[in-house]
Amino acid sequence: MKYNFDEIIDRRNSNSLKFDFAVEHGMPADVLPLWVADMDFRVAPCITGALEASVRHGIYGYSEPQPPYFDALEGWFLRRFGWKPQPDWLVKTPGVVYAVAAAIRSLTQPGDPVLIQQPVYYPFAQTILANGRRPVNNALVLENGVYKIDFADFEAKIIEHGIRLFILCSPHNPAGRVWRREELETLGDICLKHQVTIVSDEIHGDFVYPGYRHLVFPSVKPAYLENTILCTSPSKTFNIAGLQISNIFIANEAIRKAFAKEILRTGYSELNTLGLVACQAAYEGGEDWLEQLLSYLGENLAFLRRFLKEKLPQITLVEPQGTYLAWLDCRGLGLTAEALDDLVIHQAKLWLDSGIIFGPDGAGFQRVNIACPRSVLEKALLQLAAAVEQCIQK
Repeated sequence: MKYNFDEIIDRRNSNSLKFDFAVEHGMPADVLPLWVADMDFRVAPCITGALEASVRHGIYGYSEPQPPYFDALEGWFLRRFGWKPQPDWLVKTPGVVYAVAAAIRSLTQPGDPVLIQQPVYYPFAQTILANGRRPVNNALVLENGVYKIDFADFEAKIIEHGIRLFILCSPHNPAGRVWRREELETLGDICLKHQVTIVSDEIHGDFVYPGYRHLVFPSVKPAYLENTILCTSPSKTFNIAGLQISNIFIANEAIRKAFAKEILRTGYSELNTLGLVACQAAYEGGEDWLEQLLSYLGENLAFLRRFLKEKLPQITLVEPQGTYLAWLDCRGLGLTAEALDDLVIHQAKLWLDSGIIFGPDGAGFQRVNIACPRSVLEKALLQLAAAVEQCIQK
């Protein structure tokens, strides 16, 4: 490989949320962290080069991107997904969760319901509640190792609760589903029928395993452009979450104006200068790096799959179709959610994401971030296997 994803980079004492704040989060100081979704890999050289040039310039004043910035976005979405956004659809925000919160406030009223599909990325429910709205769950159904959507329940919940806003996670975190066209069409048609606006979080859209294809939601049918807020970001793809940059596409002018007005209410305007620089550089020159990263992640996934089969048969991998997050079904251990967390944290000395935080449907599961050097993944799995063996012997 041209890029060394096996390199161990010491991230401790770098203000890393993942590595430096275990005790503050109630964890033992010596846990091995594979939780929050950033990667332990050095970023693409094109990003470092662009940032170094900006640093040499030495001035970090208020910044707005010029036309080449949008050209980079347009080129990326055309090459990767066959979808062509328009410049006037773009609203830039410091993050996707920030955009979700702005969408909730601009399109619903306090006390209103917002539909989600748990187990799902936990800031969805947190953000709904923090803004005084009510999360309504169309629970995903696990059948033969694959999560599916209960469409009858989906529509019933919309009708019963008078839903006007639905947050779609695509690809799905933590289930790893890459939704098929027919699934997205069924969702989209139901939402059109009942005048439901869709916030489509596609931050993991670049992480899809062979045999699957991510579809940008408003590309599925032209009509979906009119009721979709499309949330994208280079932050997961290129490991630049700390640079605070997301690109939100809203074709519907009325929705876009309401969304932008909500951002104005927060007092936010120009984005992080270096975030803009990194985003443009990534989309212009980072494709080769990403392709090699995807290959490495595929090998990490294969390693995880083999390890569980050979040494941890009590734990089942919910086979991911996308993302670099593995959803482990630990119910075969016969432990309560609390006992499972205790085993993982205090016996295996691992900091994972407990399934219960993704909603009640996540009880008995753990989410593992596999975007790390393989030696680190192996160390974590060996610690988990030893803890499980000790638990069984008791």
